[in-house]
Amino acid sequence: MRFEVLGRPADRPLIRALAKRLAEDEPEADHLRRSLSRSLDSTPPGKGGVLEALRRAPLGDIDLTSMRPFETGREVDL
Repeated sequence: MRFEVLGRPADRPLIRALAKRLAEDEPEADHLRRSLSRSLDSTPPGKGGVLEALRRAPLGDIDLTSMRPFETGREVDL
């Protein structure tokens, strides 16, 4: 399929490379598509965005527990 776009002449190689990459049916094309969609989305991120980003992280499914012993602290004389 062909598309016609308007742009700056200096952006022609970039737009062509982008179009070529998006036309491929590869995981990299899907990743690029998601990244571009997120960066072009004009809606502000909703509540819990940081949590969702952490869940998408490679270690998001690992249950991290503290290995340090619980201490109530020390007494302070004020």
